[in-house]
Amino acid sequence: MSTKPLIRPCTLIWLVLLALTGLTYFVGKSGVTGMAVVSFVLLTTLFKSQMVVDYFMGLKHVRPFWRGLLFGYLLLVCSMIGLAYYLSLA
Repeated sequence: MSTKPLIRPCTLIWLVLLALTGLTYFVGKSGVTGMAVVSFVLLTTLFKSQMVVDYFMGLKHVRPFWRGLLFGYLLLVCSMIGLAYYLSLA
């Protein structure tokens, strides 16, 4: 007797991505600003991007080099956006 999961893993990941997207949308629409808010949004974006790389691009079980390469790229992009925001405050 095999039991099927209540919800498929890819559907669960999609729902998490959808919820995080909605959360960042409402943070943006609320009008709050500051380095903490920008950091939260960028970290959420980094987390969501890594989930897409792992689950929807299928790189969850490949050699660490490839996952690290894409994570490094995403980290670089988010860091540059954060730095641009920080420099705009000065």
